[in-house]
Amino acid sequence: MQGAQGDMAPQSGSFTVSDAGWRYTGTLTFDDAAKVLEHSRALALPDTGVVDMSGIEHADSTALAVVMALKRRAASEGRKLAIEGMPQSLHSLAVAYGVEDLLA
Repeated sequence: MQGAQGDMAPQSGSFTVSDAGWRYTGTLTFDDAAKVLEHSRALALPDTGVVDMSGIEHADSTALAVVMALKRRAASEGRKLAIEGMPQSLHSLAVAYGVEDLLA
């Protein structure tokens, strides 16, 4: 979708699955969160335990809530998830909110 300035609006994001784990690509904001979580519930957690977030194009604090929900799900299934490639902006928010240890 093109904006008034001719800029392309960020694409709603999703997880893709590979042998390396899950990789998130696209936006992850309040508008995307419910759909992203619903989609993730349909996926088996990655065997590698790796979730790569380096493909995030745009995110807000809701992205932290999604990541924490994934970590809670993994814990409830007796699994661990390693979150890799967290954009610096989200890492800074996690530090500001005091939840960076929950994302480790």
